[in-house]
Amino acid sequence: MNARVSSPVATISVLILVLLVCGCISVSVGDVSYGNRTLAIRVTDNTGPSDGYIQVTVYRIQDLHQQEFTVIEGPVILNKGENTIFFPAQIGSGQYKLYVYLIQNGERKTAVIRDIVV
Repeated sequence: MNARVSSPVATISVLILVLLVCGCISVSVGDVSYGNRTLAIRVTDNTGPSDGYIQVTVYRIQDLHQQEFTVIEGPVILNKGENTIFFPAQIGSGQYKLYVYLIQNGERKTAVIRDIVV
């Protein structure tokens, strides 16, 4: 019969490993807003200054249908901590879904979908 005994050292080691893995997410996209013909995207970068590229595909939601409205994209420089990226955009009144992609070193680092009402 095999009996397993859990030691405090093993439990603490597993907790430390989980915390380290959770810290691997270095870039995240937060709130997205629109006003004064400008799209504002909040991005948090935990690693420090880095270059990247943001692409936002804007879908208009109307009559229970989603239709691609426009694509907004451009290079960004992210500082360590919270950043707000501004892109000029012509978005009329209505409901929209924004698919936001952050690309760094040729690979997608993060992607989120945000809903906004203009």
